[in-house]
Amino acid sequence: MNSRLKVFGLIALVGFVAGVIAQATATYFIPWLILVLPSLASLTSFVIAGFAGAVLTVAIVGAWAYMTGKKDSY
Repeated sequence: MNSRLKVFGLIALVGFVAGVIAQATATYFIPWLILVLPSLASLTSFVIAGFAGAVLTVAIVGAWAYMTGKKDSY
């Protein structure tokens, strides 16, 4: 039971960090990106934020899976 709580806590922490990064991305990076690339202005910010969230989630879960993978002793 104790290890299950640790996993839930870790997932909650990762979700919190992902939310903070997504908010910073939506607040600062997306408006800058729209200014730099005017052709993206026709896309809604929801699509861009969704794509950024998907990339961020895959990166965080990939890093977590890599760090917690089996350790082979050679």
